Amino acid sequence: MIEQYVLDLQKVDETLVGLVGGKGANLGGLSRIPGVRVPAGFCVTTDAFRRVLAEAPSIDDRLDRLSRLDPNDREAIRTLSAEIRRTIEDIALPDDLAAEITRALAHNGEHAAYAVRSSATAEDLPTASFAGQQDTYLNVVGSAAILRCVSRCWASLFTERAVTYRRRNGIDHRAVHMAVVVQEMVFPHAAGVLFTADPVTGNRKVAGVDAGFGLGEALVSGVVNPDVYKVRDDEVLVEAIAVKQRAIRALPGGGTREVAVDPRHQEQPALTHAQVLRLVGLGRQIEAYFGRPQDIEWCLVDDDFRIVQSRPITTLFPVPETADQGNHVYVSVGHQQMMTDPMKPLGLSMWQLTAMVPMHAAGGRLFVDVTPRLASPASRTAFLDLVGRADPLIKDALETVLDRDDFVPSIPDAAPGGRPVGASAPIETDPTVVTELIERSEASVRSLRRAIRTKTGPALFDFLLDAFEEHKRVLGDPLNLQVIMAGMEATWWLNDKLHEWLGEKNAADTLTLSAPGNITSQMGLELLDVADVIRPHPQVVAFLQGVEDEGFLDELTKLPGGAEARNAIEGYLDRYGMRCVGEIDITRPRWRERPSTLVPVILDNVRNFEPGAAERRFEQGRQAARKKEQDVLSRLRALPDGERKADETKRMIDRVRTFIGYREYPKYGIISRYFVYKEALLAEAERLVRARVLAEKEDVFYLTFQEFHDVVRSKQVDDRLIRQRKDAFRAYQQLTPPRLLTSDGESVNVAYRRDGLPAGSLVGLPVSAGTVEGRARVILDIAEADFEAGDILVTAYTDPSWSPLFVGVAGLVTEVGGQMTHGSVIAREYGLPAVVGVEGATRLIRDGQRIRVHGTDGYVEILP
Repeated sequence: MIEQYVLDLQKVDETLVGLVGGKGANLGGLSRIPGVRVPAGFCVTTDAFRRVLAEAPSIDDRLDRLSRLDPNDREAIRTLSAEIRRTIEDIALPDDLAAEITRALAHNGEHAAYAVRSSATAEDLPTASFAGQQDTYLNVVGSAAILRCVSRCWASLFTERAVTYRRRNGIDHRAVHMAVVVQEMVFPHAAGVLFTADPVTGNRKVAGVDAGFGLGEALVSGVVNPDVYKVRDDEVLVEAIAVKQRAIRALPGGGTREVAVDPRHQEQPALTHAQVLRLVGLGRQIEAYFGRPQDIEWCLVDDDFRIVQSRPITTLFPVPETADQGNHVYVSVGHQQMMTDPMKPLGLSMWQLTAMVPMHAAGGRLFVDVTPRLASPASRTAFLDLVGRADPLIKDALETVLDRDDFVPSIPDAAPGGRPVGASAPIETDPTVVTELIERSEASVRSLRRAIRTKTGPALFDFLLDAFEEHKRVLGDPLNLQVIMAGMEATWWLNDKLHEWLGEKNAADTLTLSAPGNITSQMGLELLDVADVIRPHPQVVAFLQGVEDEGFLDELTKLPGGAEARNAIEGYLDRYGMRCVGEIDITRPRWRERPSTLVPVILDNVRNFEPGAAERRFEQGRQAARKKEQDVLSRLRALPDGERKADETKRMIDRVRTFIGYREYPKYGIISRYFVYKEALLAEAERLVRARVLAEKEDVFYLTFQEFHDVVRSKQVDDRLIRQRKDAFRAYQQLTPPRLLTSDGESVNVAYRRDGLPAGSLVGLPVSAGTVEGRARVILDIAEADFEAGDILVTAYTDPSWSPLFVGVAGLVTEVGGQMTHGSVIAREYGLPAVVGVEGATRLIRDGQRIRVHGTDGYVEILP
């Protein structure tokens, strides 16, 4: 293949990223858009970069060392990066390469001024912008100076910030190469940035313009505050004119200088409204060409705009695709399921195929379109009430959208509304109802296991489609929903009435302690029983402290007491091995697949508890609930009309203790079925690997269920698609999903509306009463758990797999959650003071800090 060292921008497009880098490719694309003016120039290609690096073999060794450095060792990264940069800058450009660059410069005159910009192959891409990570040089005059700047741009691939950015985004240093864009310099009256979507709210219909006098470098470097404009539908919605005291101007002999702006002009707008609207129009053209919202750098020269850069806005959360152009309001599924991480395509499609309502994928997450529920006046009130009890922030966001009268149009009610939220469910308080539901679910899972054993190839996928219908039939059993709602409504009734009658907040939290039949709380207590088996055997304990792989269960039997320990762990895995963190994503490794995940929790239990702790803990909770019941009923009887109030309360206490434990069972049933599906699908993937269709079995995680089915039928796979999906998944991991998202792309920002809290406290949702003070343990991975008695767990979210940790902590703080999400239910079950929905908790609370959790009033104090 013939190497190309210099390419004119007119000959470049987006297909040549590997040769001219992201910036160069985008500029080439921009130059093809009618009406968009791009300063003329050329690219020094990555072929030139690779040739120059070949002149310094020592760089290979340094790159090896760089890849092995601890990403937190900033000093080592800084030192080694500087060495690499100096080495690159000291390499003499080969004569023929220097001559080719000089010939390209001669086209415009050797003494013309140029901008010299870095253009890396992992820059200005849809999944990673790398904005500001590499160097740019403005107003460079003379071929010698330009050649020096080209070398410096190559070297800037290894600035500390660029190296750190690549590490954070999982990009191999060797996989990135550097091109350099050399363009004619423009000397603007004004310059700035145009965002074709609002970078704060994400609204795709609102464009933002930042503008200042002189070169745009003044805005980028923070020398001045810009004029700010917000535009929607050819109307300037917001105009904020700054006092612009400084500007950056080009010097006649090259280079730039910061200068003072004439005081008479400092408060003048950098752009007229007509210019702002014309610029936004250009931005919409550019956005349409690239197919996604853009971050555009522009210059204004003689009332004419020049575009000097355009890159995707990579921080925007994607919008679900729809078949119409109407307005839609989407609520996050992950915030309800306690799993806000991105899901892989197979996981997304499996959840969509087994869900009871249609779900829309975006950014690796799932959303439900609630627009029809909001549009109907009858369903709207009940829906908002239900959502508000679960997560007040989502309710506030929905009300914010509804306040915009034109976004969700009302439609006539088709039929009278359903049963009001808070009314008693139409079933008797009968424990056998729960027993019957559990028996039906377990029988269905047993039948699934038997039937799936003989299914392979395309027949497996046909079978699974039928199994998904059975899955939904079991989950959609009207009795199933009635029991769940009966427990929840009884809880709400107790909290509301006892607050009204006795002035008690969250009284149901104590009344539901150690409620029978809660499969998730049993899961935590039973791991205490496993610890009881292991504790008497010091060699087993010592062995578990050094576990590093998944073969440890077989090794246990070689130790005194190891057989008993292995049987205890295996028994636990037989009952709960289908669970894991993020379990709604079928692609996540289950405890049965990765039992070492449980070892740190078992060791914490061995260290922090005495034998018999599970039984004692459950009995203590039961007695506390009984004592609370007696106290509440006694105080009620002393009130006017007290006998009636006490009788009603007693009926509700019996009801909540009968039904609330079942709240956790349907999820257990779903995940039990999911593990059966997964084992069968992975066996099919292994067959594809043996047939050399797939490189590795986990590649199927990046295919949807239907795509996986097609691969099994055709014995062919699109490797490029899998690579693209892996890149997209890495990008989705950097995004924070919103609780609520509109079809305009807006993430509606809301906050708790609460006064009278201590200064500096972190506000959240009170979900389990009580106050506790202790050491914060900020844990993002259950495998990193290491608790001492009295510690408080602080994490992003907790799904049922976190429950074994709850027995060993004194309190809980999460960033995501609601009154009836799993973590909240189990916190109440164990009597842990808990506050959920604390925005930024894992960032604002440092590991090891002392904090005080106010589970009754819903806030957290960081203590001195």
